[in-house]
Amino acid sequence: MGLFGDRSAAPAGAWQRETVSSPSNVHAKTNLVYLAPSDEASKAQFISINDMVFRTALDDRVEPGKIALSGVQRRSARISDRELVSVKSFLPPRGMEALLMTAALGFMRPMPATHKQEVDALAITTHLIRLFKGQVLTAGQELAFDYQGELFILRPVSMMIASSQDKSASQGLLTDTTAITFEPAPGLYGSGLTFKGQAMAAPRLFKAQEFNFESLGIGGLDQQFDQIFRRAFASRVFPPSMVERLGIRHVKGVLLFGPPGTGKTLIARQIGKMLNGKEPKIVNGPEILNKYVGASEENVRNLFKDAETEQAQKGDASELHVIIFDEIDAICKQRGSVSSGSGVHDTVVNQLLTKIDGVDALNNILLIGMTNRKDMLDEALLRPGRLEVQVEIGLADEKGRHQILQIHVKKMQQNSFLGTDVDLWNLAQRTKNFSGAEIEGLVKSATSFALNRQVDVNDLSKPIDEDNLKVCKEDFEEALKEVKPAFGAVTELLEAYRLNGIIDYGEHFRHLLSVCKQLVEQVRSSETTSLLTCLLEGPSGAGKTALAATLGLESEFPFVKVISSDNMVGYSEPAKCQQIAKVFDDAYRSPMSIIVLDDLERLLEYVPIGPRFSNTILQVLLVLLKKQPPQNRRLLVLGTTSAPALMEDMGFSAAFNVQLHVPALKEADVRTVLTAQKAFSSTDLEAAASCLTEAEVPIKRLLLLLELARQGVPEGSHIPLDRWMQVLHDLSLQ
Repeated sequence: MGLFGDRSAAPAGAWQRETVSSPSNVHAKTNLVYLAPSDEASKAQFISINDMVFRTALDDRVEPGKIALSGVQRRSARISDRELVSVKSFLPPRGMEALLMTAALGFMRPMPATHKQEVDALAITTHLIRLFKGQVLTAGQELAFDYQGELFILRPVSMMIASSQDKSASQGLLTDTTAITFEPAPGLYGSGLTFKGQAMAAPRLFKAQEFNFESLGIGGLDQQFDQIFRRAFASRVFPPSMVERLGIRHVKGVLLFGPPGTGKTLIARQIGKMLNGKEPKIVNGPEILNKYVGASEENVRNLFKDAETEQAQKGDASELHVIIFDEIDAICKQRGSVSSGSGVHDTVVNQLLTKIDGVDALNNILLIGMTNRKDMLDEALLRPGRLEVQVEIGLADEKGRHQILQIHVKKMQQNSFLGTDVDLWNLAQRTKNFSGAEIEGLVKSATSFALNRQVDVNDLSKPIDEDNLKVCKEDFEEALKEVKPAFGAVTELLEAYRLNGIIDYGEHFRHLLSVCKQLVEQVRSSETTSLLTCLLEGPSGAGKTALAATLGLESEFPFVKVISSDNMVGYSEPAKCQQIAKVFDDAYRSPMSIIVLDDLERLLEYVPIGPRFSNTILQVLLVLLKKQPPQNRRLLVLGTTSAPALMEDMGFSAAFNVQLHVPALKEADVRTVLTAQKAFSSTDLEAAASCLTEAEVPIKRLLLLLELARQGVPEGSHIPLDRWMQVLHDLSLQ
């Protein structure tokens, strides 16, 4: 027999039954309603009368067509003896189990004003659960029961049920694990009652019963916020006695990390607004530091002083104290990593660790830290018991970006300033790798274009026509040209690497391009390939970088970055390593990424005299080329080199999964390129191609020669053969 008995096939519908008294005084104290065994309604395990739910039992002394209730039950349900009532079957829904019930307790009979009695709350809770386990109790209902020879009345006031942990419910199913908090009820002759071992109710943490993240200005972070609530706040919704019985400790620290502009500070700020009671303390990391010895540690202690005082006074009844650390990496760097005479960074970390999880650790605090550089934090701060909940606040997906756009254009829509031609879903699709702050910047930029149309620079005093002020699609188009994501594909740079586009010069090129596109598609769609590396090797000027840039542009991956020695001129070895590692870290934050390692011998600082190269950079690249991206992240790395033998000697070639040769142009290929460029007339084409005496010509060099030969030639005209021969002679290529 389960919790609800054997009668599982309860009929639906309602019956009319006449109320009578309980069969005996013993039956009256069970809170069960009794029906005749032959009654059709007796097949229902639970029935409801006037919104009160009762569990049914069978008794031969009850006549068919009648239902037996005690006087207390009739008073709760507001019905009279011998009254004809409507009885409905009731099926407790999933999640109706009561986690916590607050109830008023009093004597059934009047007591002298001087009568005082202390009740063991834990003992009477155990007694009540034994008596009424498996029954559905309703707020305002009264239950009569005998305890230690005295008749008591229990009246549930409110309860928290499993399916709604942060909202008060009017009905709940009593189970073995239900915690009961008692309060004396003067109306039930309970003014003389006191309770020992009382199960304290958890303080109400949040101001609102429900959260609408968009109304809070939080978009695209529902999943992360749910994780924060589940890990950091869910246990605090329960009464301390239940948490103690579970044998767990509250989470005391949350770390929000991720790229700048993704919403870390916004989440922390909104948590502060949503909480009841104490205002959160918001501290910028650098504000803690002080040049005087011991002052920084004292600043840390002062942050926890209010929480210490309240816990000493109220114990488990203390309210939650939230401390928000912005830029926590400024004060919690790895111990030993900062060289200073006072060692202030190390002692500040030690002081913070002691307050969170030391011998006299507080139980009424929640520390929320935010950082862009999780790798710089001291490891001891990240272990369980400290900042144990670590939530990455990454770049929003398409749905999240749409939410963020809706938040930022909400007032425009309400006031009819947003054009009807603006498609927010289309904008969400086109803003790949935009952070929340960058999307806000995009909306501001679009608005500036709309406002600028209404401004007459020749007459600034001219009134603005508000009726014609609209932020239209064209404004967002201009804004997309102006606002670029820090973590997105650098389209302009990639286009610069292939100024002349991609020229199909023959079968070999088509095969090479097809293989490269297959690699891109494998990274995009394969369930097992999260990392793929490809080395494009060939003579200088053969078009390796242009090919890599083309793959990056045509892939439409949200993150495409080029690591080139051009961007690191003057950098020291450690600075170069840090910059390279940062690009890879940024790539891991995007669902699909391409990194181009351009001109590897230059990145490695190789020179043939000596020879010399940077072993430090080499080792960093070897490690990063083997490092698997995080779960659900995909990365394609394209390397280019003009010295394949050198890469082989360094052991670098073996780090790439695939190695493809990008050749220079042969005579037939040269002829194809000259035809595609429409450089010569059909009669001069063969002669122009045969003028090149080199067996193979890099395509970049051939295009440069054509540009030189075109100087002084009218636009749209063919290059004269003698002009072409003169250029080749001047550059000693003939």
